[in-house]
Amino acid sequence: MPASTVIPVLAYPDVSEAVAWLCRAFGFRERLRIGNHRAQLAVGGGAVALSRQIGDPASASPAGYSIMVRVADADAHYRKALAAGALIVSSPADFPYGERQYTAEDLAGHIWTFSQTVADVDPAKWGGRLVGDLLD
Repeated sequence: MPASTVIPVLAYPDVSEAVAWLCRAFGFRERLRIGNHRAQLAVGGGAVALSRQIGDPASASPAGYSIMVRVADADAHYRKALAAGALIVSSPADFPYGERQYTAEDLAGHIWTFSQTVADVDPAKWGGRLVGDLLD
């Protein structure tokens, strides 16, 4: 995961095409590629993630985006969100890429994923490919 605390996740019909265009047009740098369905781009000291848009764009989250936020303790954060009435889309779970995450919908229907790094895993072990570094 990039070191950024807040990471926008934008959905595109073709992630490869979006990576090429965003890098060419806006000077972003590709950091990580995961198959043909996900990528991370470096933007100054921050990052943006791209995901493949699946199905009808109108049925995706508002405007085809979600927000990812790094947290110190995903389980504690989950309990607080649940107690506050957040609609839980997916409960906390560990993923092979070293993150523990849960996803919730806020009062306006925006999708938020909260992510805690639990292990430093080489992207090659779960199907990713490190392309560059945020500090390049």
